[in-house]
Amino acid sequence: MGFKCGIVGLPNVGKSTIFNALTRSSALAANYPFATIDPNVGIVSVPDKRLNALSEIVAAKKIVTTSIEIVDIAGIVKGASQGEGLGNQFLSHIAEVDAIIEVVRCFEGTDIIHVSGSIDPLRDIEVIQMELILKDMEILSKHKIRFEKAAKAGDKKASQVLSILERYEKTLNEGKPARQVSVTADEKALLKDVNLLTQKPILYAANVAEEDLGKPDGPHVAAVRQRAADEGAAMITISGKVEEDISKLEPEEREEFLKAMGLKESGLDQLVREGYKLLNLITYFTVGETENRAWTVAKNSTGPQAAGVIHSDFEKGYIRAEVIAYEDFLKYKGEQGAKEQGRFRLEGKEYIVQDGDVMHFRFSV
Repeated sequence: MGFKCGIVGLPNVGKSTIFNALTRSSALAANYPFATIDPNVGIVSVPDKRLNALSEIVAAKKIVTTSIEIVDIAGIVKGASQGEGLGNQFLSHIAEVDAIIEVVRCFEGTDIIHVSGSIDPLRDIEVIQMELILKDMEILSKHKIRFEKAAKAGDKKASQVLSILERYEKTLNEGKPARQVSVTADEKALLKDVNLLTQKPILYAANVAEEDLGKPDGPHVAAVRQRAADEGAAMITISGKVEEDISKLEPEEREEFLKAMGLKESGLDQLVREGYKLLNLITYFTVGETENRAWTVAKNSTGPQAAGVIHSDFEKGYIRAEVIAYEDFLKYKGEQGAKEQGRFRLEGKEYIVQDGDVMHFRFSV
């Protein structure tokens, strides 16, 4: 599994339409608030042309891509943190994801009613951010009470956690998300039980009209792009209608469709690329006659950590990894050619896995 992301947004911004298109699903998409009540979940194969290229060199019985899990969460409205709309129900679903995809409406049109009566993406972003901040303040308050008691009893670790929570509290009170608070890896470890919603990385998906896709940014999209840049967040431009059309096509037809639209990649391709970048994830590959497969690991993972993604025994009993860079594997037409050119490497436990590595692990249980 690559990562788990939740799609959020105000009602009627095209959230469920985009979810359906990306996952080839059939979640209810309608022109009224709360068309989504229970979260819909879809598993999406991650497109990676590198895996196809490797499979042209090493024929395998099965080709397995990595995947991402997408959760379509009920539309958020002002006051949700206090129970408006579906209230806290949606908030628990957001707590379970690795990253947030926020669909922001950037298309005009009177046929689909905007819950606020007009198109203003920055206002919409503020509404959702404030609801998440308010919920985080509630979460933070409960944790503070617990750690204050422990700190008074002389627990040094609790005192450390309390100090970090106070930094978060100050930022939230200023109307800023928790992800703007700088914390060290050690501090993050101390806060593993404190799951703040606004701590999660966010990717803005500007939903535009079909005719605006691939064109220079209009004022709405430009506003979202600037907001994302200011926050250090990711951003893609997508058209729910176009993605819906793409989802109905066969793989070979999609390439032709994108060319005809003047597009280099689909919304799903953008989402995967930016999502991996946002979460600091990379892909490595294993190849063989039985199976060619893509695996997702965190950037800067060691050889044993990468092996552990396949099976915990691989990590525990790790001896070494046989590694060929993706470009070398292609250039020299596989393992034998790479060996002949001195591009086949044996790497130990300290090796840092690189994106695109073709790996084979040696281990002993």
